[in-house]
Order: sequence, then C-alpha cells, then structure tokens
Amino acid sequence: MADTSDIRKGLCIDYNNGIYAVVEFQHVKPGKGAAFVRTKLKNVTDGRVIENNFPSGHKLDVVRVERQRFQFLYPDETGYNFMNNESFEQVTINGDMLERPELLKEGTEVDILFHAEKEIPLTIEMPQYVILKVTYTEPGLKGDTATNTYKPATVETNAEVKVPLFINEGDLIKIDTSTGAYMERVKQ
Repeated sequence: MADTSDIRKGLCIDYNNGIYAVVEFQHVKPGKGAAFVRTKLKNVTDGRVIENNFPSGHKLDVVRVERQRFQFLYPDETGYNFMNNESFEQVTINGDMLERPELLKEGTEVDILFHAEKEIPLTIEMPQYVILKVTYTEPGLKGDTATNTYKPATVETNAEVKVPLFINEGDLIKIDTSTGAYMERVKQ
C-alpha cells in the first residue's frame, strides 16, 4: 500500500477494477480546503486516459509491472506465439491484445508488459515501424505520379497496405504500426 505522497510518473495502480499508469500529476494546496493530488491516469490495457483527484493521504494499491522483450515466432489456432529473448520461455497471446497483428513478421521484437505478481500479459507494444516486402501490387502507369493517389499492395505477412503508384513488387516499404499506413520506400 502506498499513499498520494508516493505518486510519480509511470507508477501503476489498481483503480476502478483496472490497472492505470500515472501520466501526469500535480500536488495542489488550495487557499481553502484540504490538499489533493490532481492526476491523469492511462489504462494500460485499452489506452483510455482519465483524470482524477486524490485527497492528500489517500491510500493506493500499487501494481508491480515488468516490461520484457519478446520475439514473435508464429501464429496458430490458439493465438500468437512469442519467445522471451533472455529465458527462451514461450508465451501465447490472444489476437485481441494486438493492435495490428497482420503486420507481425517472424522475428519481430515486441515489448510485453506483465503483471508481476499474477504473471499475466497486460499490453503488447509493437515497434513504431516495420519494414516489409511487397509481394503483390498492380503496376503503376508511367507519369501517374503527379497526383497523391494510392493503390492496394499485399506485403509478405499478407496484410494489405495502401501505397503510392510508384511502388512495385519486391520493394521494401516502411509501415507505421499504430496506423497501418505506408511511410516510405526503403532502399535495398
């Protein structure tokens, strides 16, 4: 158990039947009334941000979390399989926990946030960008690059991404994992 004097950025607490990380906090001592701590809390499982004021001295349930580096191995009918880079233990993650599982390529490294006491995965953080090879796309017409038009392309993980007309089969492209959008062509 901790109280409001222990609040710091990044602290994870059990609040309203969820695990929240402190994003911002400010100790406030108004001219009238009791002191309190104004906080912004981010739900670690769904990313929702809420604001809450805790009265000074309020007791908090601190949750210990661990961030571990895992490597994506393969998908199967039970979920997505990852391997810890240090202990080589494997864990299967449900596809609902991943934002864009179609962008996962074998060998991609992700950070998994675990509840330390219960040893259950809370969130999975994919790398900001992935580089994938285009396996299929329609050829672009010469001189058609003046406009900002996009065409569908299939990448090596079978995900479909909208790419500019100058992208051809065999090109490597950089994709933003948060939006699934094409960023740039990568030189080979």
